[in-house]
Amino acid sequence: MDPYRLGLVAIRIHYFQLVARLGSMRQAAQMLNVAPSSVSRIIKQLEEELGLPLFERVRQRLKLTSAGELMLYHARQSFSELDRACNEINELHGLHRGTVSVAIIESVSRGLMPEALEAFWRSHPGIAVDVRVMSSQQVANAVAEGECDLGLVFDIRVPRNVRRIGMVSLPLGVVTRPNHRLAGKADLRMSDLAGERVILSDASLTLGAWVEEAFGRTFAELNQRARTNSIALMTDLAKRDLGLVLQTRVGIEQDIAESTLGFVPLRDPKLSLRKLMLLSRTEKEMSPASSALGRVLGGHLDRLRDATGEAG
Repeated sequence: MDPYRLGLVAIRIHYFQLVARLGSMRQAAQMLNVAPSSVSRIIKQLEEELGLPLFERVRQRLKLTSAGELMLYHARQSFSELDRACNEINELHGLHRGTVSVAIIESVSRGLMPEALEAFWRSHPGIAVDVRVMSSQQVANAVAEGECDLGLVFDIRVPRNVRRIGMVSLPLGVVTRPNHRLAGKADLRMSDLAGERVILSDASLTLGAWVEEAFGRTFAELNQRARTNSIALMTDLAKRDLGLVLQTRVGIEQDIAESTLGFVPLRDPKLSLRKLMLLSRTEKEMSPASSALGRVLGGHLDRLRDATGEAG
């Protein structure tokens, strides 16, 4: 059971919390699949009835006022209590009913998550799973704020009220067509990419910032051909031999198995490994169903570690 689905959370509070998290009425409207004017009208009505503004605009983003921060604190407390009540009611049914919410990054949605859900539903077919695809920081925030039970992220500082219950360290590598001249090598160095056309992820993904920082330490120059926030677009361009892509194996496992893409790890002393982390809420806030899915996801991280031969 989920407080939002059951109608236990008022629509005004739901809209308010989304705007507070995203800092934008337009982005909140996109997530809600409604017109931005509808979100604006709801927030305005709430502010008028409270007699105080809840947001102020700072550098093109909406920031909470003192009244807004107070409202958000109590809204989260209320949601946490409702969610706990739903979890306790779910426990009366054992693991035959209930809902688990998971926030993940795009690359995880393309291989690891479908496999984990397939394994989970073999044992618990009656448990519903809400999956939300976000940036790494948004995933961490969703778990920290109690909006999601579990999260899978790359390379972020874990919030204080969030547990890290699993992790695997993965090398960055070059993704390309199997017939590319670099594809047959056991591993590569930064210098091997000189003159190659490279497709990079932008700063909205932790991968983009990580690659720029890593290459900055090596003083290697990349011949950037494109930049995007879409892992799917990056891999599709690599399949068309339009450029090399730099990422981990996560999200392209099926492509590698089908030989539509090749992956060659970058082994360079100045390159650190990327950390894929499984996050959860505190133990007392976890339902049996969310704990069960957490164990399944943790097992998939362990198998990913074994397959890559990297330390966790």
